[in-house]
Amino acid sequence: MKNTITFVPTNFVKANMTIEEIIKSSTAITLPKKTVLNILYTQNVINDKFNEVLKPFDISPEQFNVLRILRGQKGAPANMSLLQERMLAKTSNTTRLVDKLLLKELVTRKVCPGNRRKVEVLITSKGLDLLLEVDPQVDEHEKLFSANLTAGELETLNNLLEKFRN
Repeated sequence: MKNTITFVPTNFVKANMTIEEIIKSSTAITLPKKTVLNILYTQNVINDKFNEVLKPFDISPEQFNVLRILRGQKGAPANMSLLQERMLAKTSNTTRLVDKLLLKELVTRKVCPGNRRKVEVLITSKGLDLLLEVDPQVDEHEKLFSANLTAGELETLNNLLEKFRN
């Protein structure tokens, strides 16, 4: 019998459920598959909660990422390729994200004087103010997810995830 995987919505998951219980697996799952499923499911849980944090501010996680990259530029403009290479989600449509941020007046965009094919993007004071408002909420979100782990466990988890990814 073929094993089918069905994910349970995160709001129906009880604390301390195993990934097998969450996906309602009726057969044994190999350790590599269990690891990947755990990572994918955990990513979904974190993303769902992160979206809830950002919803009142009317920005997406990808837009938030662009704003943080631009803030990190410390007043220097960023071109589209720099934004794209520093994005967490490499598949994001950077031009579309910047267009939406422009409509919200969180960034400005102008043609680069030295190379008319390049577009320079800067964060506005409104964008910086929004980040000042959002940052404490995001910090709380991150603390919530790490609360069950010690500093040593967090360090180990980060090392293992980097090793797994590379």
